[in-house]
Amino acid sequence: MVKDIPNTETLISKIIGGIEKVKGVEANLLDLRPIQNTVCSYFIICSGTSNTHVNAIVSSIHKTVSKNLKEKPYHTEGAENGEWVLIDYIDVVVHVFQKQIRDRYNLESLWGDAQTTQIASNY
Repeated sequence: MVKDIPNTETLISKIIGGIEKVKGVEANLLDLRPIQNTVCSYFIICSGTSNTHVNAIVSSIHKTVSKNLKEKPYHTEGAENGEWVLIDYIDVVVHVFQKQIRDRYNLESLWGDAQTTQIASNY
């Protein structure tokens, strides 16, 4: 039997839902498809206000995607310190930062050729 694989748009929607449930801050969707040699098609980048908030966002994303799509990330890293957590869903990679770490690495600027869409702006 072939397992149903959720389409990317549905996965993005559920990830965004997980972020919004716990009031993730300044969430952006970066469309990397027009850029050659990228590791995935989309980045979703958001911030939390503390390591506890970052970990709550990560947990909410995991639970929302798992519950609705029966999918688990391929890999998650950085949850130990809660400053920058990466969640890899293969086609979509989620970065959840504390604000000062996000400002330091400035992924939106590094991937400046990507089309960026603001998807949540809770403060």
